[in-house]
Amino acid sequence: MTKTKTKPLKIDGSTGEGGGQIIRTALSLSMLTGTPIEITNIRAGRAKSGLMRQHLMCVQASQQISNATVTGAVLGSMAFTFTPSTVKSGDYTFDIGSAGSTSLVLQTLFPALLFANTNTQTVSTVTIKGSTHNPLAPTTDFLQQAFVPALAKLGMHVGIECVQAGFAPIGGGSICAVITPFMRRADSRPLTLTERGALVGIELVASNLNLEYDICKRELASAKVELLETGMNDTLITTKTNKLNGIGEGNTCYAQVTHEWGDCLHHEIFTLLGEKRTSAEKMGNRLAGLVKRYLFKTDALVDEYLTDQLLLPLALAGGGEFTARVVSKHAETQAWLIQQFLPVEIKLKVIDEQKNLVQVVC
Repeated sequence: MTKTKTKPLKIDGSTGEGGGQIIRTALSLSMLTGTPIEITNIRAGRAKSGLMRQHLMCVQASQQISNATVTGAVLGSMAFTFTPSTVKSGDYTFDIGSAGSTSLVLQTLFPALLFANTNTQTVSTVTIKGSTHNPLAPTTDFLQQAFVPALAKLGMHVGIECVQAGFAPIGGGSICAVITPFMRRADSRPLTLTERGALVGIELVASNLNLEYDICKRELASAKVELLETGMNDTLITTKTNKLNGIGEGNTCYAQVTHEWGDCLHHEIFTLLGEKRTSAEKMGNRLAGLVKRYLFKTDALVDEYLTDQLLLPLALAGGGEFTARVVSKHAETQAWLIQQFLPVEIKLKVIDEQKNLVQVVC
């Protein structure tokens, strides 16, 4: 994975969704393809434009793993250049220094590390300190329970451990990811996540960090009652509580909805973070509402957030297709950006508006 182009690809950071995702995905693809980039108008439409600490860490971490040359990357900067060299696997530790999302930093780095040293199959270990549960990013739970299993379907193996929980605004959390180099097999078939099989089960999980255990019990009870009122079989629903370790305080609950998918299983995760002045019962009702929307308002297999995150791995693994409940501005921007770097075509086609069914083909 060495530099192949000398002329930088210019990217307008205000395009489409116009947020930090453009920075992260551009860095990933720059390292993967060896393409120098110049990003301008960074987060131009946001209340606080320019590079925030979390985005700066993505640049600095990418610089370290790819021995890149970087100019203009400072807090608040509206533009920077990034010229990667060779991505090297290894053991890395990055401290965001705030409650910035560990998940988003990891998602910037893992695609490049998947393709580093594939000839030697040298595993990389990445430890990231910051927030594991941030309201503006996928939680560690989501990565572990939805994203990692989806990657495994593509033959990509990433293990993620939540070493210590950290909630915004304090942070103080830590994750450790183990990334195995990816080798696409010649006989591998394109991923096809298009049809749901039978519903296997729904696991409701609530976790607390330095808060009363009763909050979790009330959230789960409320969510379960709401789901049972739909006529759902009681045996399909299980509940679980966790006591998290870390500093600060926080509460999270999620639902893992599992369907048959051919001979395998497919998991969708719906997560919520506890909010001040919002009761545990209301949190449970909201969680059940997310599950009901997915089960009864669409025939799609993949929900909104996994759709965003699946596009790049799918393109790197050789393509495939899936059905999505909705294609967000995030996903549209992601598709546009991938096509700036890779010789792929990504089609997002609404099949049935009433059933909230979109076909995504790469």
